[in-house]
This record gives sequence, structure tokens and C-alpha cells, in this order.
Amino acid sequence: MTAVPVTADRTKFLRTVLVADALVTGANGLAYLVAAPLLSDLLGPGSGMLRALGAFLLAYGAAVAVLGTRREISLAGTKAVVAVNIAWTLAGVAAVAFGLVEFTTIGAVWAIAQALVVGVLAELQIMGLRRARR
Repeated sequence: MTAVPVTADRTKFLRTVLVADALVTGANGLAYLVAAPLLSDLLGPGSGMLRALGAFLLAYGAAVAVLGTRREISLAGTKAVVAVNIAWTLAGVAAVAFGLVEFTTIGAVWAIAQALVVGVLAELQIMGLRRARR
């Protein structure tokens, strides 16, 4: 696995974006786990689905946090995070566009907004990778 030394100032942006991703993802996952019944009524998907997503997001957020706080940032690990974020973005848009999940109106807006945020994080991570390689 290729890693970028932390001593290089060029990793600061990438590290910041990875940690921000971890925090947002973890908070979202925790909310889905803790408030699944309430959020189910508000967003549309069942409590079971929200709990499963919450567990995934907490684990994923923890993995991204580890990646972003290591002494050396793994380029391969960061590329994997970008790939997962792009997949999440596409899946969120597809779930709304093709009716794959029964969302309320608020839930559909939330899913698209979440997809946009995750897409922006992926783009920022790609920018961070480019900066780290210079």
C-alpha cells in the first residue's frame, strides 16, 4: 500500500477532508441507530433499514477516521473511500429517481441532499489526492 508521509504539508487538505467525512458519516450513522423509529416516520424507510444503514455508517465512519488520522495516509485506502462515496452518491440518487425506497417527500429531499454532500466529499478527496501526489 502506498502512503503519503504526514510530514509533508501537502497532506493537510486530504487529512482534513477525511476527518470531516468521518465526523459527518459517524453522526449520520449514530442518528439512524438512535432515532430509527422517529426518523422512519419522517423519512420513509423502515426502522430496520435505518438501523442497518446506521450500523454501516458508524463502521465506515470509524474506518475513514482511522485512515485520516494515521501517521501516513494510505493512497489506496483513500481511493477506496472515494469509490464508496461515489457509489453512495449514485445509489442515493437512484433510490429516489427509480423509487427503489419508499421515501416521504422530506425523505427524498434528504436522500438527494445527502448524496450531494457525499459527492462533494468525494470530489474534495480526489483534489486532496492530487495535491498529495505533487
